[in-house]
Amino acid sequence: MFSLFSSWFKELNTFFLVLLGAVPGALLRWQSNSDLLVNVFGAALLGFLVGKTSLARAKLLLGVGFCGALTTFSGWIFKSVQLIATGSFLEALSLIMSTLFLGLLFATLGLLLSQKF
Repeated sequence: MFSLFSSWFKELNTFFLVLLGAVPGALLRWQSNSDLLVNVFGAALLGFLVGKTSLARAKLLLGVGFCGALTTFSGWIFKSVQLIATGSFLEALSLIMSTLFLGLLFATLGLLLSQKF
């Protein structure tokens, strides 16, 4: 019985950590007008968190909750599809490539920064 309660409490704790991170991430995303900015910032923060192996609770709060709600794959792709639909192929390609390149760059920089601190 105690094992069942312990397991349930751990799951509830995980749920609330993700929830507490998701709310400010979603609110910040809602206020942002730039998919590129939130995606690049989220990639940098995730890169930093990945480099910190001892921060399991922070990874749930900030990585899964905050960054999961902040970053926007669907918004990025939808904007790209809108650009293609209006004939702005070069702008769509530019958005896709810049988001990928900058996301990888800033995730790498976040990872490197985490190893310094």
